[in-house]
Amino acid sequence: MNKEQRPPGLPFELERVLITREQIATRIVELGAEIDRDHADQEELHLVGVLKGAFILMADLARQIQTPHTVDFMALSSYGKAAVSSGAVRILMDLRDPIAGKHIILVEDIIDSGQTLFYLQETLRSRHPASLKTCVLLEKTRSQLDVKIDYLGFTIPDVWVVGYGLDLGERFRTLPYIAEIKP
Repeated sequence: MNKEQRPPGLPFELERVLITREQIATRIVELGAEIDRDHADQEELHLVGVLKGAFILMADLARQIQTPHTVDFMALSSYGKAAVSSGAVRILMDLRDPIAGKHIILVEDIIDSGQTLFYLQETLRSRHPASLKTCVLLEKTRSQLDVKIDYLGFTIPDVWVVGYGLDLGERFRTLPYIAEIKP
């Protein structure tokens, strides 16, 4: 979509739509099929969503995956109320049950620097799952750490984005598309 093609109702704070509702829906179906294909021999998967940003992705992805699965959530903090990461990652809400011996799919909304995902992967690996794979909706082109992403939705430029779970001060999370915030 061109910058000139502003969809009706696009909030003033948003520059443009980067990824449409239709593009997201198509990619979620594809990701679900990839996960099913890669886990056809497993009895059950355990999906772990990272709150708050991944809640919409987690719901849509879970409905696409045909392999039997359970879901759980974690909440982390790395940004606080500022737009710049403090560098420290904290677990605000942990998993309800142990994951030792389980096949885990970690579901995350976005990789920016990669720091939060790196921390989370290391934390979950220390709990001895049978396997740990990662599904990420968006990866910014500036990711700094070498974190493994097994299932990636889209690569985006290094811009601030909202929608489909991502927010700006808790606003715009429920937009059905991914949009760039005006600079």
